[in-house]
Amino acid sequence: MAGAVGKKTGIIIGTVMLAASLILTGCGDEQAEQPGKTAVKAMKVIKQDTPVSYAYPGQLKGTDEVQVHARVSGSIVEKYFQGGSEVHAGQPLYRLDSRQYESAVLEAEASLHKAQATLRNAQEDLERDEMLWAKKAVSEQTLTSQRAQVSEYQAEVESEQAAVRKAQENLDDTVVYAPMDGRLSVDDVAVGTYATAGSTKLVTLGSIDPIYAQFSISETEYLNLLAKAMEKGGDPNESDEPVPKVKITLSNGQVYPLEGDIIAADKGFSDNSGSLTIRALFPNPYGTMLSGMFVRVGLVGVTQKDAILVPQRAVQQLLDESFVLVVGEDGKSVSKKVELGEKVGSYYIVKKGVTTEDTVIVDGLTNLQSGRELDVTMVTAEEMGFSLNESADIVDKS
Repeated sequence: MAGAVGKKTGIIIGTVMLAASLILTGCGDEQAEQPGKTAVKAMKVIKQDTPVSYAYPGQLKGTDEVQVHARVSGSIVEKYFQGGSEVHAGQPLYRLDSRQYESAVLEAEASLHKAQATLRNAQEDLERDEMLWAKKAVSEQTLTSQRAQVSEYQAEVESEQAAVRKAQENLDDTVVYAPMDGRLSVDDVAVGTYATAGSTKLVTLGSIDPIYAQFSISETEYLNLLAKAMEKGGDPNESDEPVPKVKITLSNGQVYPLEGDIIAADKGFSDNSGSLTIRALFPNPYGTMLSGMFVRVGLVGVTQKDAILVPQRAVQQLLDESFVLVVGEDGKSVSKKVELGEKVGSYYIVKKGVTTEDTVIVDGLTNLQSGRELDVTMVTAEEMGFSLNESADIVDKS
């Protein structure tokens, strides 16, 4: 009986082991099967002239900005404005204590009157001596001396007249006037302050309409701006190519609605930074743009000739490097390292890494690696919704 039970148990164990072996064999066969092709969408790399926008950090500056100083020294006794207000050329700003200058005018006038009286007496003596000389009643030496005396007193009168004018000018300068139209700063000095002629800053006055935006560009970007004129062999200053317009984005992200024009560039590149300082002029009719504000200045209308474009969604980032997957000649995915330029709408400009012969994968990239067999569907930019239109973000060259 025991032998029969053992025999039966051996049969059961053998059956289980056979079943397990079949299951494992089936799993191995399943794992050995090659996966199917990966479905992707792809499109050809684009090459065309492409409008590019650049942006740079900049600062607003008044077209004219001066520090107002008094021409004479004295204590300020009156102020005719409020800090931050707008003024017009010739409008009085301050009045200094004028008493010493009034006294100086009176003193100069008294000295002038005395010199004029002395001159009149000398002229009368000269007339008498000339009459006597005609009658041979005085010597020639006496007549010559009297003439010299009159000339001396005449010069003294002229000197005293200049002193009167100077004293009157000093008196007039005790009132300080605005030298131009503009807006005043709020760091003006108070009544009672002693102002030293030519050194004490009373207030700063600046013109804010129009207003400058000042920024710097690199040598390469400068040459790109002149590229078309240089290719034609013409004078860049007389090129018929449109000059790029300039836009301003404020620090709160709002775009200033009025465009500006580049009007001036520095005489050369900075030795320290290798950049060229540019000035653009903007209308500021409502005075909302203030000198000293920091802005982002965007150049609009720059065209990069024969730019190589790939969609942004085709680019993969790994650490500090960028890659795209392209369709290889054998129908498998191939990874290519690329050097990216500016963003333009839905695209990147690629400086190097791909050519117009490449077909980049734009959809189905999730977990896709180099060397996988592909089931490729060719698509167009329109079908994918790609566009060169400017987005809200422009290239930040800071």
